[in-house]
Amino acid sequence: MAVTIRDVAKAAEVSASTVSRALSGSALVDPRTREHVLRVADELGYVPNRAARGLITGRTGNLGLILPDLANPFFPEVVKGVQARAREADYSVFLADTDEDPAAELGLVRALAKQVDGVILCSPRMSAEDMRAAAASATVVAVNRRGARIPAITIDNAGGMRQAVAHLAALEHRRIGYVAGPRSSWSNRERVRGIRAAAEAEGVELVEIGNVPPQFEGGVAAADLVVAAKVTAVVAYNDLIAMGLLTRLAARGIAVPEELSVVGIDDIPMSAMFSPALTTVSVPKEQTGRAAVELLLQLLDEPGVRPSRREIPAQLLVRNTTTIACKNL
Repeated sequence: MAVTIRDVAKAAEVSASTVSRALSGSALVDPRTREHVLRVADELGYVPNRAARGLITGRTGNLGLILPDLANPFFPEVVKGVQARAREADYSVFLADTDEDPAAELGLVRALAKQVDGVILCSPRMSAEDMRAAAASATVVAVNRRGARIPAITIDNAGGMRQAVAHLAALEHRRIGYVAGPRSSWSNRERVRGIRAAAEAEGVELVEIGNVPPQFEGGVAAADLVVAAKVTAVVAYNDLIAMGLLTRLAARGIAVPEELSVVGIDDIPMSAMFSPALTTVSVPKEQTGRAAVELLLQLLDEPGVRPSRREIPAQLLVRNTTTIACKNL
């Protein structure tokens, strides 16, 4: 005979509702109690019946995750974090890729709404009006986007920019460039705001270059503009753009970092493998994904809770693409 929640509750000496909340990963259950219940359930060989649980709770046991570009190496680690935390709470994850098309995002939220209990919008490009419409269609958490009174997990872009500019200023760079990402990107707008403030604070001249696609090819296309700007260092919107810059600069015979220092953002796996290894602002991607699921589960368990936001810190990693400014430029 199959083991039931009541069997687990009796063996664990708690209520059936406590067992249900513990198995769903609810934040309302004390961590020690949850650990005890999970241990007892495992010992008894309890296997949750998703269909039966759905009839009782009115939930599907699924979460939606919408990304702008799964081919971008930034996002797979976010996906890993989302899936790991969802699995711990016994949720499945439905994944959708918009291919950098803001017009597709709202439609995907509405399409997923009846199949999932909540949706994580990762780096959404849609307008504030569409964001509000998305939140009206489903329980939504945004990642790398703030606004429209939607609960969000964001990165400390301003802090990351301060660290990058302070590093370059300490290396005696007095004229630096910023290669911007998509105009529709909230992260890009935050990074522009952050680097402007940091450059002013450090007494550094800032040259803004772009906007370019957030891909390797975008960096290749921007490299000649960077050289023409006569800067001694450049910060790129992300690591992919920075790697495109490095490739084009090498093709032109411009030595990095001796003639031009380059800083990326994201710390994707390839950034440490590239030659030279890329100095970058590291974003804790898997932690960000886990935090998004935590926030979404909290909203599902406490529907009346006020919209919440959490900011994840960024950290500069100094590698081999930055050095003291070349005085001959």
